Amino acid sequence: MRRGNLLSEFGPPISRRRWLQVSSVAWLGAALPGISGGRSQGASSPAGDASRPIKSCIIVFHYGGPSQFETFDPKPDAPQGIRGEYRTIATAVPGIQVGEYLPRVAQIMDRLALVRSMHHPMRNHNSAAAETLTGRTPAGGDLELLADEARSFPTLGSCVSFGLGPRSHVLPYVALPYTIYNVVQLPGQTAGFLGGAFERFQVTGNPNDAGFRVSSLEPPGNRQPLEIAARERLLHTLDALPENGPPAEMRLYQRRALQLVSSDAVRHSFDLEHESPQLRDRYGRHLLGQSLLLARRLVESGVNVVTVFDGERNGQDANWDSHQTIFPRHRQLIPPADQGLSALVEDLESRGLLDSTLVVSMGEFGRTPKINGSAGRDHWPDCYTVVLAGGGVRGGTVYGASDKIGAYPDRDPVTPADLTATILWRFGIDPAREVRDPVNRPFRLSDGTPIRALFG
Repeated sequence: MRRGNLLSEFGPPISRRRWLQVSSVAWLGAALPGISGGRSQGASSPAGDASRPIKSCIIVFHYGGPSQFETFDPKPDAPQGIRGEYRTIATAVPGIQVGEYLPRVAQIMDRLALVRSMHHPMRNHNSAAAETLTGRTPAGGDLELLADEARSFPTLGSCVSFGLGPRSHVLPYVALPYTIYNVVQLPGQTAGFLGGAFERFQVTGNPNDAGFRVSSLEPPGNRQPLEIAARERLLHTLDALPENGPPAEMRLYQRRALQLVSSDAVRHSFDLEHESPQLRDRYGRHLLGQSLLLARRLVESGVNVVTVFDGERNGQDANWDSHQTIFPRHRQLIPPADQGLSALVEDLESRGLLDSTLVVSMGEFGRTPKINGSAGRDHWPDCYTVVLAGGGVRGGTVYGASDKIGAYPDRDPVTPADLTATILWRFGIDPAREVRDPVNRPFRLSDGTPIRALFG
C-alpha cells in the first residue's frame, strides 16, 4: 500500500465550491469515527533486530483484568487461598511456568517476554483503563469517568500516529472489534487533546460473521474509486480555502476519507475471505481469534497500531472481571486467548513480520492475591503481568518479579508509562517529544523510561 503525507496526497487545497458540496462525502464523516471530529529469568532465544524501528504494534487488551495467578504468574508454593485451583505447566523455556490453560502459549514461550512487575495506582476499571491505554494517570484520578473530553490524554495509538507524522500509514491506528463501554465509553480509547486528526479508525462488527465487511470503506452509490478520486482532483483546481482553522481540518478529514474509499488495498486488508479455512481455524472461530487474524492482515498491509479489545464473546458481555467464581469463568476465557495469541505470534513469524511487529497482551490490572468469599479475586493494580512478543523482544525472558504471594513487585517495577515509552521508542519516536494541549500546556509523549533490557 502506498505511503505518504495525507496533506499532499490529492494535490492543491480543496475549493470553496467543494466546501459547499461537502455533502457528497458527508456520509463518510458519520460512518468513520476516526475521521469525524533488567533482570531476566530463563534461557533467551536469539533476539530479533532491535536496532531497527518497528513498523507496527498489535495491542491485545483483555478488558476486566485477567488474573495473573491463573495465567502468567502462578504461585504454586503459596497457600491454597492464594494459589487457586489450577495446576501449573512447564513451557518451552526451562524455569518458566504458566497456568494449565495456556498450553499453546507455553509452547512458544521462547518467543515471548513476561513483565511480571507491572503496577499503577488506579483501582477502578475506567481509571485503570485510562492509565493503561495512555500511560498517564487520568486527570480525574480513580474517579475518572469521561472518555473523550478535550483535556483527556491521548491513547497510545494516537500518540504513535502523531509521532510518526508523514511516515504513518493512511490508517495509522485501527481499533476493533468494538468500542468498550462501562456505563460510559471506557476512557483511554480516544485521541484526547491531540484532536480528530489522530483519532482511531474504529471497526465495529464481528470478523467471525459470514460476509463481514467494513461498510464505511465502500464507495457511495455505484461510484468507482477512480471516479471519486478524479472528481476530487478536478474540484481541487478551483480557488483554495484558508490554510488554517476549521476549513483546513475539514480538508484533512476529506482527503483521508477519499483516500480510504478510493483504495482497493485498504478494503482488501479487511477481507478475511482471502485467508484459508485452516488458518482461520488455527486462530479460532470466535470473535477474539478472528479479530487477531484481522489485526495480522492490517499490519501486513502497513497499519501502524491495531488495538484488539477482548471483553465480549458472541455478542455477550464476557469480560475478565471475576469477583465471583473465577475458576470456571477463567476456564472459559483463557483457552480462546491462548489459541489466538499463539496463532498470531506463529503467523507473524511465518510471514517474516514478527521482528517488525511488536505484540503486547495486557489488561487494565490484575486480580487480588487472596481469593475472596465468593470464590473470586478482586481488582489488583499493585502487581500484574504483561506479555510481549516480536519487535526485537528477547524471547524466553521474564523481566521483573512479584513477591512470594504476587502482591507487589519484588524487583524491577514497571509502570504503564514505561510500557508506553517502550513502544514509542521501538517505533523510533522520542518519548520525550513535546506536545501541547488545547490551552498550550506542554507534555511529553510519555513520562516513562523504555525497558531496553527486554530487547536484544
